[in-house]
Amino acid sequence: MTVRAFFEAAKVEGVQSPYDTIHLKILYPAQIPGQLEKSMRIEPANPEKAPFPVVVFFNGYNCDAQQYQWLAVKLAEHGLVVVLFNWIAEVRPGIISLTPGVDFEKMKPTIYRTAATASALPALLAKLEQLQNQGVLAGMLDLQRIVLGGHSAGGLVSIANADPRFFPGVAASFSYGASSRGLLTIGYEPGTILPLPDSLPLLLMGGTRDGFMLTSELYGVSPGDATIPVIRTFQEAIAGGRNDSYLVIFEGANHFSIVNEPDSTTVRSSLDLKATQSQENLRLLMSEIIGLFIDTYVRHQPEASQSLEQLLNTANPLIKSFERK
Repeated sequence: MTVRAFFEAAKVEGVQSPYDTIHLKILYPAQIPGQLEKSMRIEPANPEKAPFPVVVFFNGYNCDAQQYQWLAVKLAEHGLVVVLFNWIAEVRPGIISLTPGVDFEKMKPTIYRTAATASALPALLAKLEQLQNQGVLAGMLDLQRIVLGGHSAGGLVSIANADPRFFPGVAASFSYGASSRGLLTIGYEPGTILPLPDSLPLLLMGGTRDGFMLTSELYGVSPGDATIPVIRTFQEAIAGGRNDSYLVIFEGANHFSIVNEPDSTTVRSSLDLKATQSQENLRLLMSEIIGLFIDTYVRHQPEASQSLEQLLNTANPLIKSFERK
């Protein structure tokens, strides 16, 4: 399926200029135009799988959205609309970076779970409403089937905000390289695992070589094993019981296995461990699992459910472990 993209911008309310603008790249399934339509600047969307569920993907800190385009293309080929974005903002006083949009004030112990912590998401959803009313995707978006996905800090944003109380259109969430550990700097005790909404299908993914999961200065406790924070999140942050929450641990995958090429000038990739499996093969497997997860729980395709179960239950050197509850 042909994939095309266009760019948009959105303002974030309550943020001081010039850090109040998010730049979006929206990827979508396109149809090859006929001879008479080739003069169009933006190719029309392919209506075969419309209305399209939408994936909003939250990047890790200082990870450019372009580094996740490989996944966005795979999902758009799958018949989804995918939103990638870059937001340069002051994440802490005097510190400017690419951010997935974490509202640290609302992450504090006295506020957490009473308000949304995704400071970029309201602006992104408002932009999707606009796109539903005009432009190449007009009338083709299913805004009641929005999937939140993310990596690292962006992964925590996605899984912590998949809550119909705050965002009624969200239908599922997924993350890679993320846990719900509470930060010491905002008032949590060492080793705290924050609860997650636990009301929608959830896919947690991690790697055995994720060096960032071994850091202890932010959380007060060294896990001793790169997979422990993600496993604890699955075990302690949700009750499950619907059989639609998944934990997948990839053998040999590191923190940046989901990234096409980490930017060594902006991220401390030296903190990561060396991957011991092919990054390309890991990414292909990740995209297949994510696509089948969305087909199963957002598109409600029975054949996808069978394929997902078969994929996860078949011996694979790239999968160390899999749990479901």
